[in-house]
Amino acid sequence: MQVLKFGGTSVGSAHRMKEVFQIVVSDPIPKIVVLSAVSGTTNQLLLYAQRLGAGNQIEAIKELKNLQSEYHALITGLYTSEEISASGHAFIDDCFKYLMDFAEAEYKLSSEKSIVAQGELISTQLFTWFMHEQGHEAVLLPALDFMRIDKSSEPDEYFIKSMLEKELQLTKSSLTYVTQGYICRNAYGEIDNLKRGGSDYTATLLGQAIQASEIQIWTDIDGMHNNDPRIVSNTYPVKHLSYDEAAELAYFGAKILHPSCVLPAQKGNIPIRLKNTLLPAAEGTLISARKASGEITAVAAKDGITAIKIKSGRMLMAYGFLKKIFEIFERYQTPVDMVTTSEVAVSLTIDNTSQLSKILLDLREFGQVEVDENLSIICLVGNFTSDQRGYAKKIFTAFEEVPIRMISYGGSKYNVSVLVQSEFKKTALQAINRTLFNLT
Repeated sequence: MQVLKFGGTSVGSAHRMKEVFQIVVSDPIPKIVVLSAVSGTTNQLLLYAQRLGAGNQIEAIKELKNLQSEYHALITGLYTSEEISASGHAFIDDCFKYLMDFAEAEYKLSSEKSIVAQGELISTQLFTWFMHEQGHEAVLLPALDFMRIDKSSEPDEYFIKSMLEKELQLTKSSLTYVTQGYICRNAYGEIDNLKRGGSDYTATLLGQAIQASEIQIWTDIDGMHNNDPRIVSNTYPVKHLSYDEAAELAYFGAKILHPSCVLPAQKGNIPIRLKNTLLPAAEGTLISARKASGEITAVAAKDGITAIKIKSGRMLMAYGFLKKIFEIFERYQTPVDMVTTSEVAVSLTIDNTSQLSKILLDLREFGQVEVDENLSIICLVGNFTSDQRGYAKKIFTAFEEVPIRMISYGGSKYNVSVLVQSEFKKTALQAINRTLFNLT
């Protein structure tokens, strides 16, 4: 069995849904199809919830009615059967009545997740009915029945596996199952989600649970590129990546893949294939347990980085100093991306500054603290094992016209990270394309 995930742009219109249908039925292998909400829906539902929270019910309802009209237009373009079309229109009216009811009740913070979940619940129902209209059996599996996170907001893998197996046992005869990405329940049974981009995570968690033969992530780009195609004009899709390479690229800015989604597939040794809904015949990118062969494979960049430098003579010949520093970041639940140290100073980077003022206050107890903002991490992935030679020269040549703030190398044999001012990011990525990939 395979798991196929389609993002919001892939199901963003009636025409796109029909293209997804053709992809799904083109191969008779049993599969679970994971869908995101129709493109733009999640943002509009979030805005609706935020307006309700701000007490702006009139504007919120006006925008929600516009979204409801867009869905009625989608249904008109999707179905030819009058019966299914009527069911679709009635379903949309019921869903939006449910959403409208939030405007009349006392708004609670927990309401937002229930509101936003409607996007995936709508897209999966409409697609399942289209499968039926086209004469193909499909079973809609409610993700809220088997997707669950624990009290730490981590996936409850045992629960997911056992509950999904029960769901599949009830409908053994079906070749195609359709379910929602992103949404789940938390440890208290409330509607929750896997955060933005979580449909990828849903797909790989399900793939791990059923030991799928392959997980396919379908988007609007033909695989993970060697460089950022939004900034660099001449890029190409990388044919093959290891799990570790893909995870590094996803975390450091490659938008095609959710950073968390690689681990479940890696744990189950299940290949992930990145494919383009607009060009289904394109080879895309295969992510598997392959070992990098020594080349520099790809580069990605992550913006919004803040660097913090702590300088203190108390570090000299001291033990336990770094532990105390990192305990501060643990206390404020702020992950650290890069770290470099000397005898009397430590520099590190974060991308979440929500607790920055508190962190700086605590850090100043240990020494002089400096903060730099508006930085970008440029991450190069490949095989950087100790016996590989010549790569340091190539990398530094690529950065010869770019001021470097920090370098992190050795923590992972698949990653060299370079911190630069964000204003130099474009220059650096273009230079890397010329110098390391011989592309102009």
